[in-house]
Amino acid sequence: MALTAIISLGLIAFFIFIEGMPFMIDYGITDFLFGTTWDPTNQVYGIFPMIIGSVVATLLAIFIGAPIGIAVAVYLVEIAPPKVARVIKPAVTLMEGIPSVVIGLFGMVVILDIIRALTRGPLSDFLPASYQTGYSLLAGAIVLAIMILPTIISISADSIRAVPVEHKEAAYALGSSKWQSIYRVVVPAAKSGLIAAVVLGVGRAIGETMAIIMVVGNTVQIPEAGWEGIFAPIRTLTGNIALEMSYAGPEHREALFATGIILFIFIIVINSVSIVLRKKEY
Repeated sequence: MALTAIISLGLIAFFIFIEGMPFMIDYGITDFLFGTTWDPTNQVYGIFPMIIGSVVATLLAIFIGAPIGIAVAVYLVEIAPPKVARVIKPAVTLMEGIPSVVIGLFGMVVILDIIRALTRGPLSDFLPASYQTGYSLLAGAIVLAIMILPTIISISADSIRAVPVEHKEAAYALGSSKWQSIYRVVVPAAKSGLIAAVVLGVGRAIGETMAIIMVVGNTVQIPEAGWEGIFAPIRTLTGNIALEMSYAGPEHREALFATGIILFIFIIVINSVSIVLRKKEY
């Protein structure tokens, strides 16, 4: 029974590669990966804008969510009174179970309105009209940051708890304050676990589909360099598959499976890095 997990993963990989790899080879792996135009009607399949959109949205989400998640974990383990911690921990666990579509609805109602107010108000003179709808890279990153918080908080808290109490006692014996012992002893000692938490957050973010479809605008383009680019609409790899699979023709369908291969490789690499980091001793 334990082998079923390995067998299932192997079958998924086999199925995806059988469906998508012949197309990648026939079309040209370089043209497929680095092509900047996605136009299935004319048999043009370049996924580079989606790769950039997925990577940039994930990195921005980590930039927003990782510091908050690690800070909350430190607070829960080292600072929060037991009564407060008993309230926050179930809330974090509950966040993990919220359907992504619900978070997407929150993003559409709240986050998009805030971004619209910015882009149609103080920033309206600096952004084109197509960037003033609220659907943007920034909206997607904020939604993803919300979704990865429970993962980062839970794993970071476990890593901090795993730091031997002797480390803190030694810091106190040398005259450190509580805060000094946290940021100079506890956090550095838990570094590998904290990095693993962030890496797992990356895996969760890059694989998210429904919530991000609802807020990013789903336009196939590479966001501009500079601050203006965060207000540009984008499309991600997962969003591309979900949006087009239902009506795809034979070749188009194979291209979407090939997109799944790239996404599958990303996830395998990210999770492998996380496993290696978590195996390190504190």
